[in-house]
Amino acid sequence: MSEDEIDRIVAQWNRERPDLDVSPTHVLQRIARLNLLLEASFAQVFARYGVSWPEYTVLATLRRGGPPYRMNPTALGQAVVLSSGGMTKLLDRLEGTGLVERQPDPADRRGRLVGLTRSGRDLVDQAVIDHLANEEHLLAGLTGAERQRLTGLLRKLLLQEPLQALDPARRGRRRAASTSSLQKLQGQAEQA
Repeated sequence: MSEDEIDRIVAQWNRERPDLDVSPTHVLQRIARLNLLLEASFAQVFARYGVSWPEYTVLATLRRGGPPYRMNPTALGQAVVLSSGGMTKLLDRLEGTGLVERQPDPADRRGRLVGLTRSGRDLVDQAVIDHLANEEHLLAGLTGAERQRLTGLLRKLLLQEPLQALDPARRGRRRAASTSSLQKLQGQAEQA
């Protein structure tokens, strides 16, 4: 089997600091390197549509949610793992290009929703075809069974507590579940 950049990094650490266990580097640095390379590949695909990879993730998140293709900015930021400041800048750019629009939230007088425009939906519907073809190309070196095994292992890693504690989408789901439970209790109290 060929050696990759991570094998060289591990060998250097083993040579320089043989007292350290750098075995986690084999897995985590490969994931980190893959992430960088995937983002570069995705950026090439989405550049053809005039959007960045993070902009596409926002548009795709709204599109996957189904009609009416709207979310509040906080939930959207949690879904795509962006800070509120980063989300605001991204939404400003997307709104400036006519791909999203900010709307009043009918359920909250002070709240706002981000809605996908028709142009935004058309862009996502076209870009997702190229994106999926690119993903297929990137995974061509793995068999179906290898993909399933890798999927299972990555899922297991993502669901373990140290990573779950860092995931803003998980915190958002927990907050939504708490709000839902509180609303149920309030409704029961009102009926009593």
